Amino acid sequence: MKRVLITGANGQLGLALQDAAKDSNLEIVFMNKSSLDITNAEEVNKVFATQPFDVCINAAAYTEVDGAETNKALAYAINATAVETLAKVCKQQQCWLIHISTDYVFDGTLDGLYTPADAPNPLNVYGASKLAGEQAIQAVGGTYSIVRTSWLYSHYGNNFYTKLIAQVNAGKTLRVTADQKGCPTRAEDLSAHLLKGIANQQLAKGISHYCGSEVMTWLDLARRLFPEQEVLEWGGANSNTVRPKKVVLKDNNS
Repeated sequence: MKRVLITGANGQLGLALQDAAKDSNLEIVFMNKSSLDITNAEEVNKVFATQPFDVCINAAAYTEVDGAETNKALAYAINATAVETLAKVCKQQQCWLIHISTDYVFDGTLDGLYTPADAPNPLNVYGASKLAGEQAIQAVGGTYSIVRTSWLYSHYGNNFYTKLIAQVNAGKTLRVTADQKGCPTRAEDLSAHLLKGIANQQLAKGISHYCGSEVMTWLDLARRLFPEQEVLEWGGANSNTVRPKKVVLKDNNS
């Protein structure tokens, strides 16, 4: 039985993985920031030295796109430097590192589907920090899978869906932008994909893409998730952070 470490256990994907793990035959150890701060290299090395793992899913990340613009050092510490630390210890321990990345490594100018072979060109600090993490893993080497996904949502943690639920519960009218297009992805689906890929050894090595099958705007997604609610288009800017206008990933599984 493979022994799996999952970091970022209290984040959206980490929580989804905890539910998915209930139906898995894998031996899984979940660690959150209090039990493993991945930005602390000494902690990381100690955990791996005392608890050998066959696989590590790094679900820990700094995901606040706007926040990264003003907290650049923190974004890079979590999304790049800590990832390099994990890559090094995983290589040393012959542990398969599975790292979750993002469609925000692309600029959204391609008229078509983005494949793993397409050149990244992030438009903001968040995307750049995630790309730096990818590059760190590639530079270190070892056995790794970098899985890029898109617009992750679920009822777990803090994300687009849970923010809208809070607004509905507060009796507010939903107003959502329609100036971006992407492939919304359920955290539950990504979790199942990862655990299945570990169990059957079919998860692609190197860089792969996994995302939802439909191209939507945030407005489209909101109306899909809340069919009985009035959802209005918000024409203003939610932030000053530049985001890719349209990124459609070529899913390796489609």
